[in-house]
Formats: sequence, C-alpha cells, structure tokens
Amino acid sequence: MAYDPIHQFRIEPIVPIHVGGLDFSFTNSALFMVLTVAVGAGFLILATASRAVVPGRWQSSAEIVYEFVEKTLRDSAGSEGMRFFPFVFSLFMFVLVANLWGMFPYFFTVTSQIIVTAALALSVILLVIVYGFWKNGLHFFKLFVPSGVPKVILPFIVVIEVLSFVSRPISLSIRLFANMLAGHITLKVFAGFVVLLGSAGFLGVVGAVLPLLGTIALTALEFLVAALQAYVFAILTSLYINDAIHPGH
Repeated sequence: MAYDPIHQFRIEPIVPIHVGGLDFSFTNSALFMVLTVAVGAGFLILATASRAVVPGRWQSSAEIVYEFVEKTLRDSAGSEGMRFFPFVFSLFMFVLVANLWGMFPYFFTVTSQIIVTAALALSVILLVIVYGFWKNGLHFFKLFVPSGVPKVILPFIVVIEVLSFVSRPISLSIRLFANMLAGHITLKVFAGFVVLLGSAGFLGVVGAVLPLLGTIALTALEFLVAALQAYVFAILTSLYINDAIHPGH
C-alpha cells in the first residue's frame, strides 16, 4: 500500500454524513478544496493589507501574480474582457494553489480528480455561452461560421467548429486532470524505487542513486507543471471569453 501510486488519489471520508441514503461526507478532497480557497485568499489579503507605496516582498509577490493574470486576460480578450478578471484570477489562483498542495507528502491533489477539473471547465463554457448570447444574441452563432470560407465547404467547416466548441470543456478538464495524475504517479513510482532499492543492502543503495536523481528532477518538473497548468487554464479561459465577446472570426 505504501508504494501504490494510485492510493494517493483515493477519496476518503473524514466526517461521515449520510442523509436519507445520500452520502454528504466531508472528504479529504473537500478539505483540500477548502484549504485551497483559504490559503489563496489569505495570501492575497495578508500580502496586500499594508498597501504600501513601496511594496515589500509579499506585496510584490501578490502584485506580480495580479499583473500576470491581468496581462494574460487583456492580451487575449482586450479591455472589454477585463470585466471577467475576478473570474479568471480566481480560477488561476485555485488551480495554482491546488496543484502546489499536491507537491507535499501525504497531501491531496484535488486537480487530479476529473470531477473537479470538469466542474471548472463547465463553469468556463457556461459563462462563455451565457455571456455570448446575452451580448450578441443570435450573432453568437457567427463563432461557428468563419468569414471568407467558400460556400461549398462551409457546412463541413461549421460542423468542425461546432465539434471544436463542444470539445473545449472536455480538453480543458482532461488536460489538467491528466497532467497532474500522470505526474504524481510517475513521481511516486520513482520514489518507490528509491525506497525499495535502498532497503536491499549496499548494492541496492548504489542502484538507488539513479532513481533518486530522477525523483529530484521530476519534483522540480512537477513544480513547473503545477504553475504551467494554472497558466494554461487561465489563458485558454481568456481566449474562450474573447470568443464570447467577439464571435466573428
């Protein structure tokens, strides 16, 4: 069980709650989602509490994150897209902090659960659809009709565009889920090799050097992937919002 790379993703109840045959138990997944929101919000509140003209280290960190997401959204969706900045920034912080939680031993990675990433992706697509129709009405369907396409192949292009749009929440959720799942499984496997070989005597200790170096390298890579996946989620969300604002190609 100690070296089972899948066991780390198992959802376990912490506070069992059953009502009328329904399971409302407070689980390890729910706990780390609460901690993710609390730590992300706490960091921003405490870092910006002083609001100093000359920012300190923590305030500078918060401002860097703020400006990074602001630039990402503005470059992708323009000035009009800035009305969605709280939404995009919240998504970025949630995914980033949730990904980083998973780098600590015995902690739970909520973004390794497809139900969590699917819920985030569906919230993005529902926002795009609702705002797209609210702002553009039926002109939102221009999103599926690229301009300048010959009429002969237009029906095929429309089908492709519709399939592409429908696949957005699928790809958005699976990309994040699969990266976190695969990365943590690989890291656990390499770390397991180190422990198993290290307990096999002198030759085992010598043989454990290579997987140990691999574990260190993978750990560094996973920190990079944790931040990169938060950025990818934010920039794709920004691009999809741009489609709701400007549905014409």
